[in-house]
Amino acid sequence: MYHSWNLRRLLRYLALDTALVLAAVLLTHLGKHHFSAADSAGGVSLPVLMYHSVAPVPEQQYCVTPETLESDLRYLQAHGYETVSPEELVAYTNGNGTLPEKPVMLTFDDGLYNNLSLVLPLLETYDMCAVVSVVGIFTDKYAPDAPHNDVYSYLTWEDLKQMHDSGRITLGSHTYDMHENGTRQGCAKTDWETEEEYHETLYADLSLMQTRFQEELQIQPAVFAYPYGFVCSESKPVLADLGFQITLTCLEKPNFITRNPACLYGINRYNRPGNTSTAEIMQKVLSDEKTGGLASCADVITSAAGRWFAFSPLC
Repeated sequence: MYHSWNLRRLLRYLALDTALVLAAVLLTHLGKHHFSAADSAGGVSLPVLMYHSVAPVPEQQYCVTPETLESDLRYLQAHGYETVSPEELVAYTNGNGTLPEKPVMLTFDDGLYNNLSLVLPLLETYDMCAVVSVVGIFTDKYAPDAPHNDVYSYLTWEDLKQMHDSGRITLGSHTYDMHENGTRQGCAKTDWETEEEYHETLYADLSLMQTRFQEELQIQPAVFAYPYGFVCSESKPVLADLGFQITLTCLEKPNFITRNPACLYGINRYNRPGNTSTAEIMQKVLSDEKTGGLASCADVITSAAGRWFAFSPLC
């Protein structure tokens, strides 16, 4: 009875796992076909890293030390990755130019002074570029009266000009005064607003930020970073009307850049937390980009085989 019951159960597991393996093979084949087809059409995989503060303090979820950042940059360079700018991405999606074989984008949110004092020198050392997305009220209200402190100060307009003039930093908008996670989640629509009311509110904030950029630096940013990653579909018409060509989220998923400019709306980014080694974070980000988020056939086969042999009385 013991062996007869085990045999029937084994056959059921074997049939199920065979189906899983066949499905995995099919999905892997289709995934490879999809990516190879997209590659032939000019598409490129793009990992994007999201940083915030880079300061000589104990590391946290949104703060790393300069040593950690340098370790990341050294790793990327040693593994053949080249940073790309938003301008290069926009040109590529519009059919102009090419991207490196292994592109990567670096982004820094909130507009902290250490992005100038500590990050820019490292970008120069490793010949890289980055995006810095600024909150307008932090620059207008908090930065002017604060000392230039690497730990807590924000960038002034003079600082932002220096970064822009370096040629290594593309400045982006992070809203003027909608960087909050309270009653309103970032710049998302609230339940009590009509869509028209929301459009008016968002337009007033973002257009003010664009005006301040124009007044102080004579530029109009084309990159917008959603505060806290609260993506809102109702925001898209306003963003398009104000000329934004790239939007940045906080969704930790791979990106695939094609010759279609629409692919730049909703760029996914991996937060770079502190207290995590360079090897660990890079393995996560770069392995996701290689697989496109698909589980490999080998993983499924290994899982199936594990269940089979763990059960089988032959083991």
